Amino acid sequence: MKTQQIKKRLKQNPYIKHLVLNFIMHPVKTRPQWWIRMFQFAYLKRGKGSVIYHSVRKDLVPFNRFVLGNYSIVEDFSCINNAVGDLIIGNNSRIGLGNTIIGPVKIGNEVNIAQNVVISGLNHNFLDPDKTIASQGVSTLSILIEDDAWIGANSVILAGTKIGKHSVIAAGSIVTRSVPPFSVVAGNPAKIIKQYDFEKKEWINLKS
Repeated sequence: MKTQQIKKRLKQNPYIKHLVLNFIMHPVKTRPQWWIRMFQFAYLKRGKGSVIYHSVRKDLVPFNRFVLGNYSIVEDFSCINNAVGDLIIGNNSRIGLGNTIIGPVKIGNEVNIAQNVVISGLNHNFLDPDKTIASQGVSTLSILIEDDAWIGANSVILAGTKIGKHSVIAAGSIVTRSVPPFSVVAGNPAKIIKQYDFEKKEWINLKS
């Protein structure tokens, strides 16, 4: 509750907000200042048996949540970022090599994410043609990946989408809309090519 009150007051005072943000985030590198990163051990919530490899870029700040569940792993050369929204990863989930995950994102339990996947709840604002895109700030929409999903290599999951339970995102897919549970999607934009029929107890091919 106190954290929310502080955030509200900062939003009401742009000058103080700017000072605090520059104290926490490097204005050019757009990552937490080194003195903030020194204390990540104190504000990151890590579950039993969880692993984050040393080569992972941890752009993780104290004013948003980061949770890594029990026995979950973030593989080498990934980037995890909660600067614009919470990043929650459940139990027994694997974030593969070279992934980029930018909150707000919630990943469930037993989720497998392959190599070089981008999952970003952030979009850059661009509507005013008289201003540079960089000066217009960002907007966010949460991403939810439910339990037991499998995200194939080189896929992109865009802001505001939901990946249903036990769904498969084929390698190289661009997910622009939510995926129902027990579905397989592929392509750019990703479309449903299979769904599980619980009455027939089989996967039904929907590809035309």
